[in-house]
Amino acid sequence: MITRVSGECASCSVRVQPLRCKNQPMRWPSREGLVPGGGAGPGQSLLDARQRLRAEATPRLLWTFKAVVVTGWPRRCAGTLSSLSLMDFEIQAQQSSMAPYHIRKYRENDRTRVLDLFSQGMNEHIPTTFCHILKLPRTLVLLLGVPFTLFLLSGSWVLALVASLILLAALRFLSRYPWTKFIVMSLCTDMSDITKTYLGKPGSCFWVVEAEGQVVGMMGVLPATLQKEKLQLLHLCVAPEHRGQGIAKALVRTALQFARDQGYSQVILITSMLQHSAWALYQHMGFQKTHQFFSSISWRLVAIPTVGFVYHLPSAGASEAQGLEVGP
Repeated sequence: MITRVSGECASCSVRVQPLRCKNQPMRWPSREGLVPGGGAGPGQSLLDARQRLRAEATPRLLWTFKAVVVTGWPRRCAGTLSSLSLMDFEIQAQQSSMAPYHIRKYRENDRTRVLDLFSQGMNEHIPTTFCHILKLPRTLVLLLGVPFTLFLLSGSWVLALVASLILLAALRFLSRYPWTKFIVMSLCTDMSDITKTYLGKPGSCFWVVEAEGQVVGMMGVLPATLQKEKLQLLHLCVAPEHRGQGIAKALVRTALQFARDQGYSQVILITSMLQHSAWALYQHMGFQKTHQFFSSISWRLVAIPTVGFVYHLPSAGASEAQGLEVGP
């Protein structure tokens, strides 16, 4: 239950009207929190007072302090704080928004959400790809040269403008094409039947991350060779609203532990040059860049190479001897 209580400083005529909960003790700001030295000097800055109140706030509550004085701020009167303007100190100690999650194996009723998450994760790279294409030297020559040439030949600025718009539309389509092609290819191959591809054979698996009753992340692993040497990590994806909670890192750790248990010596993966957050994650967890190539003509057209990474797993004997663990 929320009630309003009030109080007034006897020496500086500052009336404080906070909101508080009856079930929680109220912490009042001391006079020393506003005036350094118990009244000496012109007064502490508003920022310092705000920081002091923030440090004293009780979690999960919203405290609102309103100090109301008629006259202006700041004014020095006989070395004391005698007047203030309207001040609102709002200190929000909010409950953490990070929802609990758990990693489990894929189930068939997850299919719709997993495919939506996969498509959304790929399509969000289209704007970045478009900006990347616009920065290429050959693109700048094309965007400037073609309209200018048409203007010299026809003398029409309208024709030159239309040509520029057509070129931009074509570049937008070009930035979308490789990602759309990759989605279609995946839906026709390994993602067409996730249960059969990832859960029907030993040495492979597909995990989903569930939070608040819905799937918010996913990742699969498949053997990269016939021999149990390399395990390939595929389709690591986390919903945008749940990023920054360590979900991707937890999924990679799960894959590394699975690879150890299955007796693999390496975990490999490929990603695009534009996926900078993925690069940072893999390198932070100990993956090493191995090679760079263009996986298809469409990727070569947009000048986006595919980059390979590898994680070398220690042998079982070395792990027991040294007690190696996955990095934080």
